[in-house]
Amino acid sequence: MTQELVIKTKKKRFRPIITVLNIFLITLVWILITLLGTVLLILHGPSNYIRGLFVTTVMETSAAKFLATGFLGEERVEEILSQNTIVTFEESTNTDLIDIPTEENIVEEELNSIKIEDVSGSTFKGKMMIIRDPSRLYVGVTKNLGASGERTDKMVKREDAIGGVNAGGFVDEGGMGHGGDPLGIVIQHGKIISGGLDIRHNLIGFDNNNVLVLGNYTGQEALDMGIRDAVSFGPFYIINGEPAQAIGTGGGLNPRTVIGQRKDGTVLLLVIDGRQSSSLGATYKDCIDVMVEYGAYNAANLDGGTSTVMVYEDKIINSTFALYGAREVPTSFLIKK
Repeated sequence: MTQELVIKTKKKRFRPIITVLNIFLITLVWILITLLGTVLLILHGPSNYIRGLFVTTVMETSAAKFLATGFLGEERVEEILSQNTIVTFEESTNTDLIDIPTEENIVEEELNSIKIEDVSGSTFKGKMMIIRDPSRLYVGVTKNLGASGERTDKMVKREDAIGGVNAGGFVDEGGMGHGGDPLGIVIQHGKIISGGLDIRHNLIGFDNNNVLVLGNYTGQEALDMGIRDAVSFGPFYIINGEPAQAIGTGGGLNPRTVIGQRKDGTVLLLVIDGRQSSSLGATYKDCIDVMVEYGAYNAANLDGGTSTVMVYEDKIINSTFALYGAREVPTSFLIKK
């Protein structure tokens, strides 16, 4: 066989592969052009509602913020965010309005009850856990605080708890955070685990009377109030029976984790699945509506997104978005057996 014939034979052999690669590259280019065109249409189109929903949704992610800031600029994005959120509360929880149950005024069977119900809306599905005894809730902390986080299901098992949800936020630049550095303050069993005495933070936690307290406090103020377990996050959804006022879209569509308490002390833990075909996610307003429906007198937003997870009896019972399961986090609200 001549050299020329060998070359022609090799070309024929690789021709189908080259054709497939060309088709793949052309298809990929068209997909990127279509996505780019869609994003530009959303951001510069006539619908303020769709633009607001898109911006608030991507700005709550760790890795996709550039889809908003890159095309609109940070100043315009901040303007849109301010037009699609909920109004911040100026007041804090009035603990005298919550009637915590005791063994003397409630039967033991009811006090020990935990119920889990499915919740859904037009864009979301999720789970609501109802815990009658608020004294069973406490903050679990990663065993390697400052170095690495811990998955909530692992934390539940290590603490021999019956269940729990992820809690406070953490440093997560570009979605690459290791989950070991909590944002704000962390209080566990009456001691400050992370954060300072003089810095003011949004506080979500339980006091020594097992009342869910929401407010803006320094570490010292929290200790003086008898806060036993707490984390930092937000926004607050309901305070003293008054739901927050939604503006515009009332937030973006994302996975959510929420904690609340009824007037009778019952604790409500809500998780919303998101970024999936079966459940796009919920806005702040959606979460407020669900918590109001379940009778929450106080309620607040916890860390969400890929951190959102609910664990019960050693199983993750919601559908997490993260490719490799729930993320490692610094803190979780755990439930004693």
